[in-house]
Amino acid sequence: MFDDSEYRKAMDAAIVRFQDEMKKVRTGRAHPDMLANIKVEAYGQFMPLNQVANVTVNGGTMLQVTPFDPSTIQAIATAIRSDASLGLNPSDDGHVVRVPVPPLTEERRKEIVKSASSKVEEAKIAIRNVREDARKELKSAELPEDVTKKSEKAIDELTKSFTDKVDALFKEKSAEIMAI
Repeated sequence: MFDDSEYRKAMDAAIVRFQDEMKKVRTGRAHPDMLANIKVEAYGQFMPLNQVANVTVNGGTMLQVTPFDPSTIQAIATAIRSDASLGLNPSDDGHVVRVPVPPLTEERRKEIVKSASSKVEEAKIAIRNVREDARKELKSAELPEDVTKKSEKAIDELTKSFTDKVDALFKEKSAEIMAI
């Protein structure tokens, strides 16, 4: 019989990547992962924000960024301000950077859902690519035809269950984004 555990792990990895991407999507509430993609120019190179500062939520609508080295505070504020996709305007007091998270308009919420839907398609493509890899291995394995058919059906069912999982996660995230 065909062993699909390798492909199941690959599909699980695609789901985990998708969940990580969905964590970064803004929902109107402050969340430290909103700043996960920020790169700060510090010490002559670009570094992820989490390597130069600690990000916490203060009150639910405010992110507080506490740099490990106070000399990087201007670079942190500039990096956050320059990310146009976030639309945030940080302020610093010399010790911490405060990033107020403004409430989202309904129009902006719809835009965010639309842009998040591209991540859904990327996840589904990754899952379908794993399915194609499994089918290629099946064809090269030269198994009896009935075993091949059963295995192909099992792989297709596995693919459908994972794409359904992506859809469910996206539906949940969309409802979270659209909630006021």
